[in-house]
Amino acid sequence: MKGIIEQFGGSWNGYTWIDQTTYLETATRDALDRMLFIESERMARCLYHPDDCESERTVIISELHGGENDPDQLLDQELTATAFKAHTYRHPTIGWLSDLKTMTRDDLYGYYRRHYIPNNATLVVVGDVEADDALRRIEAHCGGIESGPEPSRVRTSEPEQIGERRLTIRKPGTAAYLKAAYHAPAFGDPRFVPLLVLDAVLTGAKGLNLWSSFRVPPPQRRARLYRALVERGLASSVRGALLPTEHPFLYTVSLTATDGTPLATVEAVLIEELDRVRRDGITDAELVKAKAQLKARLVFDNDSVTNIAHQLGYFETIAGVDRILDAPSRIAAVTADEVLEAAQAVLRAANRTIGWFTPEV
Repeated sequence: MKGIIEQFGGSWNGYTWIDQTTYLETATRDALDRMLFIESERMARCLYHPDDCESERTVIISELHGGENDPDQLLDQELTATAFKAHTYRHPTIGWLSDLKTMTRDDLYGYYRRHYIPNNATLVVVGDVEADDALRRIEAHCGGIESGPEPSRVRTSEPEQIGERRLTIRKPGTAAYLKAAYHAPAFGDPRFVPLLVLDAVLTGAKGLNLWSSFRVPPPQRRARLYRALVERGLASSVRGALLPTEHPFLYTVSLTATDGTPLATVEAVLIEELDRVRRDGITDAELVKAKAQLKARLVFDNDSVTNIAHQLGYFETIAGVDRILDAPSRIAAVTADEVLEAAQAVLRAANRTIGWFTPEV
């Protein structure tokens, strides 16, 4: 695949996260048949040679160990596993070491055959093409691939959390980290966009493109948590993460404490600020600014054919493409009262999980 795409001056990549697997190729318009050939082969005719499976097992286990050696990533993984008791979101995308060591080639191939089928996929073509011509080419390459039984879907709903949960990790490290995670609504829930506006006020506006948004830092200089923690020298960084998902996931605030600042102090200030916004809401000026920043981020989310294709495919998978197409109007319609309602519903003590990473000397 690499050679085929690069012959046309293109690029390719892919990733897996909790709701979907995505493959992306971008090249000149005359490469469309080659790209469709790649995806039809990927869907219908992969071999999963045992030697390749063993080679990739080594690579993925090495990647897992690398993540465990990153304190921030390790804390995030353990925090998620603590916040969720029942839903499969509690499992890291990369899996657990015991699974990686024991899964067989037949396990992998069986999963491939159950899930890589036309009725479980969304194909998106964006660019300088004629729709009818593109559809004819798609039919020529993919029309003969048989559908399969509908793969099983997640049916377990996470029960409402009834009390604060906490974990502390003590390992060698150079910095102390704190994370506060709150159960949050899915992307299709009416409360998602008001919570997105709230996060823009607290930590800076982010886009909704998992592929590209987080490569560009959010505007934070006037964000509430930046002023309360970073400007006061208690934390060297603050981040918020509210990600669009099919099922209810988490709203997470992550902090890196400055050298010598106790995590208890950082946590106390963080909770004080979150309690304040839960009690008093946001100002009209903050609402206007957050909406403007989010509008700009959504424009950047679609600044290339690759990003447009990603957004159409990703949101069709998790909620229906109309939900992302009407996101600008949903954001524009948010009121301060809706933000307050979202804060009161989500930022409750009984709904949060606190994680500390304390470095050992």
